Amino acid sequence: MDDSEFQEIVDDEFVRIEDRVDELELDVDIDASGGVLAFTLDSGSSIILSRQVTNHEIWVAAKSGGFHLKRVDSEWFCQNTEESLEQLLNRVFSEQAGVMLF
Repeated sequence: MDDSEFQEIVDDEFVRIEDRVDELELDVDIDASGGVLAFTLDSGSSIILSRQVTNHEIWVAAKSGGFHLKRVDSEWFCQNTEESLEQLLNRVFSEQAGVMLF
């Protein structure tokens, strides 16, 4: 995958995640700019997704830590926890907002 394809795939992924958060009607501020998708919850905590073009990774920062995800076939996986992006987001949104995202 080249950088352009990576950018396109991550753009689609970030839109899908943002749309899902919108569907849940959470009290959350969403900021999508500069390659970052940030969610600030009403509790004041944040969940931040960022694209790392050089590594072709998505990084997730949450209360429980920082996570680096690589694309394997058509799915994003965290190398340390072995969670998919959806599993990881379900866990961190559950921990920080009390809801499952997917």
